[in-house]
Amino acid sequence: MQQFDFYINPKRPTLGLYVRKGAGLPDLADASQWQLEGHVWENELAPDVLKGLEANGHAFQELGG
Repeated sequence: MQQFDFYINPKRPTLGLYVRKGAGLPDLADASQWQLEGHVWENELAPDVLKGLEANGHAFQELGG
């Protein structure tokens, strides 16, 4: 089972960002604004988030709503 890194932006804590474990954030212009919060397994993610990860290598998700 695949694992992903989970990041949040402290300035906008309701937005999460998932990337493949260990991939980092090299493609984001504002990568320094994100902090690693932990890791999640693929079975913990919604199907639409997994599709975004497969298509783009990353996926954003609104949290807590």
